[in-house]
Formats: sequence, structure tokens, C-alpha cells
Amino acid sequence: MVKVPALMIILGSPASGKTTLARQLAVDLHVPCLCKDDIKEALFETLGTGEREWSRRLSEASFGAMAALAGAQIAAGLCCIVEGNWRAAHPADLFARVNRHGARTAQVCCRAEPEEIARRFTARQRHAGHLDGVLGDELRQAGESAPTFMELPGPRWVYASDSPAAYPGLLQGLKSWGL
Repeated sequence: MVKVPALMIILGSPASGKTTLARQLAVDLHVPCLCKDDIKEALFETLGTGEREWSRRLSEASFGAMAALAGAQIAAGLCCIVEGNWRAAHPADLFARVNRHGARTAQVCCRAEPEEIARRFTARQRHAGHLDGVLGDELRQAGESAPTFMELPGPRWVYASDSPAAYPGLLQGLKSWGL
């Protein structure tokens, strides 16, 4: 029986636990993991930092690069985890790549209580190019919003990253799905 490649999409607001979850799942499931901020920070180092609009342009470039890299994994018959603060504009590119190679998709939306998101956001150290100091309103709104998924086929999970008991159940669900 041939295993159909799968694309696991980890999404959520800033500081909701996306990167931590994606990296732990990659270890536990032995699946490559691509994180948007890893790509974006490499672009900052190569192209430099700038104002908010520049940061947004590098974000979009990072999503494009990540989709292309994930597409290459899927084309090789491999599963892959992609992580980032995905938005409504992104599914078309991902879906085209997934469909081209007959892969499956699943999504995990990370969330945490707004106070925990604020605590994490304040405590974390990121590349200065992210301009975290100007994200106050955006962060507050994201922490208060309901989980949002992209319009892609496949199962969807909501992961409460501030609940230690949530990880084993999610991991079991992903294994049962076949990741």
C-alpha cells in the first residue's frame, strides 16, 4: 500500500504556540517542518530590515518560499509540516501544489488564553525585523478571536497550547489520520 503524502498546516495568532507545536510534532512524527519565521529571518539577514510594509512583503515572500518547499516535499512523496500565521490569501497556492501531487491536507489551529498569548509575546526574543513593538492591537485582536482555518479539505483540530493535557490527544489524532 502506497502512503499518500500529507501536508500538515499549523496556524494561529502570534504567540499562540505554533512554532513550538510544529517543531515538537516534527520530532515525534519524524516529518520535516518548515516554519515561516525561519525563512523570514533568513530574508532579513540577506535583504535587511525595514518598516512594517517591508516586513509584510518579506512575510508574503516567506509564505511563497515555504509553499514551494512544501510542494517539493510532497512531489517526492513525503509528508511535511508547515507553520505560520496563514491568512485567507494563502490557500490557493497551497491547494494547487497539494492537488498536483494528490496529497492530503490537515490543519491545526493553535490558541491560548489572551493573557497567556500576551505573556508569551512579551517574553519571547525574536529578530528585530519582525517589528514586534508595533503589533499591540493586532496581537490583542488575534488573541481574542475564534480559531480560524483556511478553506482546504481535510480534518481540522484546535490545539489549546496552554493546556499540557492537549498534546497527547492531538498527537494520537494525527497518528490516526496517518501523518
